[in-house]
Amino acid sequence: MTPEQSQLWQKIQNFQLDNPQSAFKFSDRLARENGWNLQYTLRVIEEYKKFIFLCCISQNGVTPSDAVDQAWHLHLTFTHSYWIDLCKDTLQTQVHHNPTKGGDTENTKYDDYYTDTKQLYKQTFDGNPPADIWPANQQRFSDINF
Repeated sequence: MTPEQSQLWQKIQNFQLDNPQSAFKFSDRLARENGWNLQYTLRVIEEYKKFIFLCCISQNGVTPSDAVDQAWHLHLTFTHSYWIDLCKDTLQTQVHHNPTKGGDTENTKYDDYYTDTKQLYKQTFDGNPPADIWPANQQRFSDINF
C-alpha cells in the first residue's frame, strides 16, 4: 500500500458501524436479518470494511461477496452513517452501489469483477479472502439466499 492508502485503510478500520448508544446495534441487526451468529457477523463486517477499501483503490469495478453485499445493503439504510460518517468524513468520496441491469453481458461483467476483486484483495491484504465469506464465483452467483 502507498502511504495514502495505508492512512485510508487505518481510517476505515477505525470506523465504527455499531453505535454504542443503540440498544439494537448494526451488528445485531445484520446477524438477525441473515440468521448469522455474532462471531460470523463481526467477521463479515471486517470483510465489508476491506471491500469498501478495495472500492476506493480499484482502477476497475469491484463486486462483493453475497455476505459482504448484505452488510453493504444494510449500511446503506443507515443513511447518515453511510453517506456522512463513512463516505464524506472517512473516505472523502462517494461509494455508490450499482446493482446489475441483468442479462448475459452483466453476468459476465460482474463475474469478472468478482474474480478481479478477490485478486486485488489477495494483493492488498497479503492473503486469500476467507472462503466462508468470499466463496468461489459459481457459488457466489448461484447460491444466493435472500
